[in-house]
Amino acid sequence: MNKGLRLLGLAMVLLAALPAAAENFAAIKQRGVLRIGCEGTYSPFCYQDEQGTLVGFDVDVAKAVAGKIGLKAEFTPSKWEGILAALDTGRFDVIFNQVTISDERKKVYDFSQPYTFSGLQILVRKDHVKDIKGPDDLAGKKVGVLLGTNHEQWLREHTKADIRTYEDDASRNQDLLVGRIDAILNDRLIVGAAEKIYGGNILPTGPLLYETRQAAAIKKGNAELVAAIDQALQALTADGTMKKISEKWFSLDVTHP
Repeated sequence: MNKGLRLLGLAMVLLAALPAAAENFAAIKQRGVLRIGCEGTYSPFCYQDEQGTLVGFDVDVAKAVAGKIGLKAEFTPSKWEGILAALDTGRFDVIFNQVTISDERKKVYDFSQPYTFSGLQILVRKDHVKDIKGPDDLAGKKVGVLLGTNHEQWLREHTKADIRTYEDDASRNQDLLVGRIDAILNDRLIVGAAEKIYGGNILPTGPLLYETRQAAAIKKGNAELVAAIDQALQALTADGTMKKISEKWFSLDVTHP
């Protein structure tokens, strides 16, 4: 009897540890709300403006996609290092937050068609532009990246940098400005915003380290939601909405190669 109870208890613990099942598309449609995960501190993609309103490129794309599907967009800000885990547990239905498509992530998550085409860029203080021009120059340098990103993985695999990890962009960028670190790695699309926000004191250097494609990340098991998001993105591309959103934030169209 006691053995049976112990086995039952163990089974319940194991079941509780499993990721929650993906909510099917019919349930999402009935709810009328698409629950969206994004960082909320990642300018110009998903961040709070001076009034505390969530704005950005990904915010506009997500709202347009939800509207095209016939749903209301509901955002849940989440720090990057926990955002995929929050998707696993069902805290939201989809992530619109410049999630880079990778072979490793495709084993765990489904992705929409790409809606951003970009690449990895080194950024430095303006007085270091001549000193750091490529990955070889990062050896021994203190380089800041967000914890758990593809940027961190690439840095560990391809350089001998002294890697410093951060939970948000603002803290990392501030450390670069005051000289606690020597460089950062980030998406090339933040270059214009960084130059503007920091008065030209943070600048890009060297060529792109590699090219990337970003898409909406969805928990596996919801093929209908993936298809609906893809159809929405295709329609928004066809009617010019994606181009308009991109030019609003970047003054160029980054939604195609």
